[in-house]
Amino acid sequence: MKIKESELILNADGSIYHLNLHPDQVAPIIITVGDQNRVAQVSRHFDRIEHQVHKREFYTHTGWIGNSRLSVISTGIGPDNIDIVINELDALFNIDLHTREPKSNPTVLTLIRFGTAGGLQAEVPVDNFVASTGGIGLDGLLQFYQAPELQEHALVEALRHHFGAAWHFPLAPYYAGADPQLLQIYSDGFYQGYTATNPGFYGPQGRQLRAPVRVPDYLDRLHLFTFQQRRILNLEMETAALFGLAHLLGHRAISLSAVIANRPLGRFSANPGNAVEQLIIAGLERIEDVATLTDKET
Repeated sequence: MKIKESELILNADGSIYHLNLHPDQVAPIIITVGDQNRVAQVSRHFDRIEHQVHKREFYTHTGWIGNSRLSVISTGIGPDNIDIVINELDALFNIDLHTREPKSNPTVLTLIRFGTAGGLQAEVPVDNFVASTGGIGLDGLLQFYQAPELQEHALVEALRHHFGAAWHFPLAPYYAGADPQLLQIYSDGFYQGYTATNPGFYGPQGRQLRAPVRVPDYLDRLHLFTFQQRRILNLEMETAALFGLAHLLGHRAISLSAVIANRPLGRFSANPGNAVEQLIIAGLERIEDVATLTDKET
């Protein structure tokens, strides 16, 4: 079915609306980062760069590490931006932009988030890394998609029960898991556990400055929650949205985070920039393994 111009918006040069990309300018292995300045921090580790494109906060560099072609793209902050980026990346690969019709044989993308997060468990020190086994979406994004299996997941019911009468939020939480094969690649050197995704940095992450928060012990409740012997190790603003859309669109995804704040201990990294750099190095060291996994399934 042909997709209307108002739904699939293209620029005058035929590139996708927000990302400003043509299909040949992006690779099927895609690293996402929040900060646009972090794109060059990642791509300087590439052996060569083919394309550099930007529009608004969306910067994309595509190039090579060894025999592996990959892209790095900045999403900006928050689940709303993840909604834009993942849908437009999927369209670049899986919709014919000339006919505006979905392709019959969709391409599976590999999405790897390099980000920062606040730690919820005292035993995960600042400057260490978390590979998210799954994202607990407290942002509401997936309410706008037909994804009942994500909103009726047993973990979601367990979370509601855990909060009990303290659950004052009208939104529907959801849960989406990471790709298990990517988790295996990113096992050594990474703590593994759940990540809570929130729609903001202050109140939605339990920070109270002058505006009063609705659930004062919100962080404590997340800290104490367990499901199938796993706990919530960190919280941030993108992972669950990334995992949820990857699930809906048939892509594989993982989220790797440098813990730059430990909320229970009230500590913040003395050098968060170095923590991010070390995460980038650790993530890119395994790109050949990721590419091998991708090649086996295409």
